[in-house]
Amino acid sequence: MIDTHAHLGDDAPEVLARARTAGVTRVIDVATTVAGARVTLARAEREDGVYACLGVHPHGAADPGDLDELRDLLAHPKAVAVGETGLDYYRDYAPRDAQALLFERQLALARTLGKPVVIHTRAAEDDTRARLLAHDGAVVLHCFSSPGLLDAALERGWYVSFAGNVTYKNAYDLRDAARRVPVDRLLAETDSPYLAPQAVRGKRNEPAFVAHTYDFLAGLHGESIRAQIAANAEAVFGL
Repeated sequence: MIDTHAHLGDDAPEVLARARTAGVTRVIDVATTVAGARVTLARAEREDGVYACLGVHPHGAADPGDLDELRDLLAHPKAVAVGETGLDYYRDYAPRDAQALLFERQLALARTLGKPVVIHTRAAEDDTRARLLAHDGAVVLHCFSSPGLLDAALERGWYVSFAGNVTYKNAYDLRDAARRVPVDRLLAETDSPYLAPQAVRGKRNEPAFVAHTYDFLAGLHGESIRAQIAANAEAVFGL
């Protein structure tokens, strides 16, 4: 299994050991700032089976840092994606025009480097859709929670990644969306340390727990799709 989106910390060696015991052999560690990208990439270099997704979160759009440095870091062979990037109008921690500019710059960076882009979007479906429809490249909708983007995702062949919240008892819209996504476009993630699946809800989330989400998605589709989901991650991230 592959956890396609985690935020590892200083205890990564212990967390990764538990993940391997659970059958999770690869983890994509995600940075949200340029400074964090340096740390994330260094960790990916040290740890077997860890890859890096490097970008600047929309919350940091007012002061995004040196995107030229980000581009240099993304040239590393263990940097497999640009992100997470996008628009967040729910928190509005950065001005929307600054978010839009940063989003466009990271989409352009993904196109230039030929890497997939990992999308964070919240309460910004229309603007996110418009920018992604103009983007020529692989797209991963991370921690999917925007049903309004599903039709565009299905039409354009974007990858749709579900986190532990799809397993929550009241997550009816997410489950309906997960059933509609073709199995060759499904991904599973933890978004750890957040959003632990229902079976371990209340605990700090970690990559080992992605197994619960794999199995839940398999149940929705009525078939064993662990191998297919892992193959999807290999395909989009070039693992």
